[in-house]
Formats: sequence, structure tokens, C-alpha cells
Amino acid sequence: MAVKLKKVSEQVIVITGASSGIGLATAEAAAAKGAKLVLAARSDGTLTEIVNRLTATGHEAIALGCDVANREQVERVARAAVERFGRIDTWVNNAGLGMYGRLDECSEADCRRLFDINFWGVVNGSLAALPHLKKQGGALINVGSEVSEAYVPLLGMYVATKHAVKGFTDALRVEVEELDKAPVSVTLIQPTAVDTPFPQHARNYMPQEAKLPPPMIEPAKVAAAILDAAQKPTKAKRVGSMAKVNTTIATLIPGLADKMTAKQAEKLHADGPARNPQGALHRSSEAAGVAGVTHGVGPK
Repeated sequence: MAVKLKKVSEQVIVITGASSGIGLATAEAAAAKGAKLVLAARSDGTLTEIVNRLTATGHEAIALGCDVANREQVERVARAAVERFGRIDTWVNNAGLGMYGRLDECSEADCRRLFDINFWGVVNGSLAALPHLKKQGGALINVGSEVSEAYVPLLGMYVATKHAVKGFTDALRVEVEELDKAPVSVTLIQPTAVDTPFPQHARNYMPQEAKLPPPMIEPAKVAAAILDAAQKPTKAKRVGSMAKVNTTIATLIPGLADKMTAKQAEKLHADGPARNPQGALHRSSEAAGVAGVTHGVGPK
């Protein structure tokens, strides 16, 4: 079945992890195009401020505190979207966190919590959204990463969660699009390193402050890819030239990929000491902003 999607200007869009980074960039871009928004995140205060700012300028949006690891809280977001706007046209599973540290150093509790957010959050969002999307058609968009196919040391458990997101999304797409013939487009977005507060929100086992290696792309580029997938059925979209390079090398020349990624280890930390090792893994950060520390947004 050919899936027909509405223009963003005509859509009701749900975005998880909408209080900062890619989620916030996507919310702002969608609002600018006229979409009605349902924004979810653990950072209630920050999210309320964002919605107040959007509604003050004539946009339609609501905020909902939500830990995506909790199925009932995610279901509540779906119900609120339908109660407020009557439907869901696009659901974006964006919420996610990082974890820096060698795999033998990361605690089991932290690793399980990371999977609860990054993987089970996508599962929870997908299963909450699909019954609504199937009714009138729509797009389910899961934000993975270039490391859904590639990999890097010192972010190993994060890599594992994003590999899991890809496997889940691929299997779900076949079930929904091919077996069910449902009018739903299921998309995996795979960005390269993005200039967001990702390092500051991450759980950090390293003694130094965490960072992402250059070159990084702007969050607006990922937001544009997400909104493009909301209008045009897309299987997967790699965002940024390095996402294409790194996934290709990892797939076709794994030996070279091992050597190249090993060299990234020294680029994953700054010179100074870690300022917020716990990050936002077990509690919300209430950190606002789209860009990361390269644009002056530090840990909060």
C-alpha cells in the first residue's frame, strides 16, 4: 500500500525528548511550518517554558511530563494528543541519552536504565502511537544514530542501544508496512555527531569532561530530515556526510573501521575534569537549548 502523508503544516506531531537538542530543534521547525505539537520530556519546567513561548507567538502546542521508560506515561501522552487535537499524524521517538565509559566500568543498573530510555522508550512510543496512526495513516519516526550500524569505543552501551533501535525499527517496519499493509510509514533517522547538549546530559564514567568528536552537524539538519520523513515515506535517512562514510566503512571494511574508531577515543573527552558525571540518566536536567557547549550551553 502506498502511504500518503500530510504536509507538516496540516499535522499533529508528537515529539519525545522535546526539551532540548534535536527534539527542541524539531519542535521549533515544525511549529514554524504550522504543525500542532504535543511535546513530551522529563524536564517539566523547561518544557512548559517552551510551550508558553510557542503559544505566545500563535502556535498550538501542549507540554506533558513523561519518562519514556514508563509505558503508562507514554500512553498518557498519546491519549492527551488525541483528546486535545483529535488525532496523531506523526510520532517522533527522539528521547535518548548517552553513556561514556569503558564497558567493564559501567554499572549494570546504569546500563539497564540506559536501555530503558533509549530502547524501551522507542518501543513504548511506537506501540502507543501505532493504533492511532493506523486509523488515518501517518508516520512513525525513530531517531537512531550512525552508531545504529557503526560503533565507537567509550560509548559502547549507547552503541548497543542504538543497534537495538535499528533492529526493532526494521522488524516493525516490515510488520506494519508489508504484513499489515497499514497506511503508516516507519522511518529510522541516523544522524552523525550533532552539536547538542548530548555530552552534558550523558552519564560519564571518564575523569574528563565528555564531548563529541568533530565534525558535528547542526541540530536543524536533523530536524529537517525528521520533518521530511513526516511528509515523504522514508525507510531510513542518514544525516550528515560522516554518517554515510562511517556506516559504509563499518559495513564494508570492518577492519579499517576498528582502526579508525580506536582513534576516536581521545576525541571523546575534553582536557578539564568531568563537571556532571551523573548527567540526566536518573533525573531530568531541566537544561534548555538546542546547541551544545560549542555554542555556550554548558551543563545545568
